[in-house]
Amino acid sequence: MLARWGQVNGYRDVLAIGLPLVASLGSNTVMQFTDRVFLGNYSLEAIAAALPAGIASFLFVSFFMGTASYVNVFIAQYTGSRAPDRVGASLWQGLYFSFLASLLLAGLYFLAGPLFGLSGHPDEIQRLEAIYFRILILGGGLPVIGSSLACFFSGRGLTRPVMVVNMIAAGVNIPLDYALINGFWIFPELGIAGAALATVVSAALAAALFIVLIFTPANNRRFAVWRGRAFDRELFGRLMKYGLPGGIQFFIDILAITFFIFMVGRLGKAQLAASNIAFSINNLAFLPMIGLHIAIGTMVGQAIGRGRPEEAVEATTSTLHIALSYMGLVALAFILVPEWLLDLFRSRDFSPAEFGPILEAGVVLLRFIAVYTLFDALGIVYSGAIKGAGDTRFVMWSLGLTALLILVLPTYISMEFLDAGLYAAWTFITLYISSLSLVLWLRYRQGKWKGMSVLEARPQRT
Repeated sequence: MLARWGQVNGYRDVLAIGLPLVASLGSNTVMQFTDRVFLGNYSLEAIAAALPAGIASFLFVSFFMGTASYVNVFIAQYTGSRAPDRVGASLWQGLYFSFLASLLLAGLYFLAGPLFGLSGHPDEIQRLEAIYFRILILGGGLPVIGSSLACFFSGRGLTRPVMVVNMIAAGVNIPLDYALINGFWIFPELGIAGAALATVVSAALAAALFIVLIFTPANNRRFAVWRGRAFDRELFGRLMKYGLPGGIQFFIDILAITFFIFMVGRLGKAQLAASNIAFSINNLAFLPMIGLHIAIGTMVGQAIGRGRPEEAVEATTSTLHIALSYMGLVALAFILVPEWLLDLFRSRDFSPAEFGPILEAGVVLLRFIAVYTLFDALGIVYSGAIKGAGDTRFVMWSLGLTALLILVLPTYISMEFLDAGLYAAWTFITLYISSLSLVLWLRYRQGKWKGMSVLEARPQRT
């Protein structure tokens, strides 16, 4: 363990890249967590509506974000192959895709009514879901643009600027969130609409800060961040070839979770609220892990660009050790102090008798999450590693099939035809995450990713 600390792509190198990303995504997680806490204290209807509507909006954003963020691998591999002038060109192809995504997402504004009308949720919750969704989807292109811009730093292994930008955005969002939800200082009381507006404002701020940091004369000279702005049909085509499967994979994953939330919502308000709160607590632990996912993708991409897959193996092993250690501590917290975590979401209007069923169910759901978090760590690390080499189609197909066969169909059949309850549904989501992680581990062990690359045959060198 001590020897691995200082070796190439050992713990120190992983943490140097990953910790700022973990802090960055941790700030986003805290932002979402406090958003849920504020809404939970505002009203039961608000917290019950926030997660389905938030996931539904992110469902559409996820496809574009998953595709655009694959610019990270292109920049990582060009950095490893010593072709810095291709960094700016790669960034711009991601931005062109992101601008198109912004227009398409805004057009989904009119989908809110029909979409939540299909949910079967109570009328008041449907109304709040539609409000939340419409605001988030109008600003849905902003996080896609921000993800593309962040790749300029993360793909080169320089993750502190990403951390700083996201922490500033979160620092603005959290007080703005509270003020707009509850009506504080000069702001009106907007409830769930205020939460959505605060999210959009913070995403716009993050994108603006990235633009200021990236488009400098020094970066233009070295990385062609302005000189490389021309649309490059061949490079854009390669981004779509490797990035679209990543976008589809991300979309399918969020779609499966969205379906799960909508099905659970049919069981009743308390069951939906308990699931929403459990997922919100899970996100507090899970989203920082995406930092390690990006870090391992960057390190594998750079190693592949250098033609040294053995360094990619070392990076993957080091990242796995860190991920399992972290998620193990999280699982213990879910088992040992579930009531304390759940109590953070108690509405000010709740009596102990009213919150009791939510608390009772939530304790059990956090135990389900404690079981699958360790498997989740495997999936996050191994999917990041093979995607960093360019093996995106396998991840897409494996996720799609396991989601359909282990989560979607069993959940639908058990709840629609067998009258199964909340815990049956959560059993299937636990099996889904565990099975997918094992499939990704087997793919990694096969080693096919070691011979892959997203670059042209002869990348330009300096």
